[in-house]
Amino acid sequence: MNPSRADRLQTAAWAGVALALGGLFYVLSPILAPFAIAAVFAYICDPAVNGMVARRIPRPVAVLLVILGAGLLLLLLSLILVPMVYREAVALLRRLPDLVELLNARLAPLLLTHFDVEFQLDAAFIRSWIAEHWSSAQDLIPVVLNHLRQGGTALLGVAASIFLVPVVMFYLLQDWPHILGGLQTVIPRPMLERTMRIINDIDRVLSEFLRGQLSVMLLLAVYYSVGLWIAGLKFALPVGVITGLLVFIPYVGFGGGLLLAILTALLQAEGWSPLIGVAIVFGLGQLIESFLLTPYLVGERIGLHPLAVIFALMAFGQLFGFVGILVALPASAAILVGLREVRTAWLTSRVYLGAPPADDPQ
Repeated sequence: MNPSRADRLQTAAWAGVALALGGLFYVLSPILAPFAIAAVFAYICDPAVNGMVARRIPRPVAVLLVILGAGLLLLLLSLILVPMVYREAVALLRRLPDLVELLNARLAPLLLTHFDVEFQLDAAFIRSWIAEHWSSAQDLIPVVLNHLRQGGTALLGVAASIFLVPVVMFYLLQDWPHILGGLQTVIPRPMLERTMRIINDIDRVLSEFLRGQLSVMLLLAVYYSVGLWIAGLKFALPVGVITGLLVFIPYVGFGGGLLLAILTALLQAEGWSPLIGVAIVFGLGQLIESFLLTPYLVGERIGLHPLAVIFALMAFGQLFGFVGILVALPASAAILVGLREVRTAWLTSRVYLGAPPADDPQ
């Protein structure tokens, strides 16, 4: 057997191993969610751990402090948002029949006059249905508890995942340098330099986008919360925070937050003032995000177009479910760097430059 054929067989064997591993990950994707979540959080928190280690704090202690800090922050955010969202849901249920009557009185004549479309919702049925199922705010709690009791297995799985995430995150952050070193040892030696350059490019693109986008999310959450509070919107804090967090998904975040704010303003039934305030706050917010925060904190040089982000989220979510959504951005960053490498190879190829083949004497 000549060496070239042996090399081809070995390459085919390793390609088969890679495909088998890919198929295994696809089959196991339903149980990989806590590991993917932990990996994303570990990637985000690794700079903080490295900063503490640089100040001579032992790495296990630094990892533990970072995880505790992140957990306390998420817990505090939940304790603030969950009661407010609960009260807003109760207010929505109580005001829903009035909102339906308002739509019947204002929207139905316009649709009939301009589009010849009859639009009429049965407000009396909605009012009676709500009175039958949720006559008071306290009735929501037994309903939720009943659903949780019926879905005991699913609830147990969620609890196990919540417990597993910080554990996996701890070990990933603790062994992060060893993981990177182990990755370098398995790369074929002739491909080491180029592969590491590509990996560093992926890390640069992803870290700049992800950490910059997190900064944009936090600043916009503060802006929308304060702006909606000044505009007189009730539940301004949960609406503002949710809007800021949803900004991570381009266009969808802005549209979802605006819809939620308009619905909250309508439920207040205080005339046009809250609606005008919502329009001003979201209009200025879009300008601030597009022309100030995103260019300076994220930067167009990264190259992750918003439409590419939306497509990656939808495509990987369709293929791998929730795990696919978590790995969509790392995968899209890797694909972006790969496409840049392909473009560079194409622009320097003989086919593009019109150069003769290497064995052509001309």
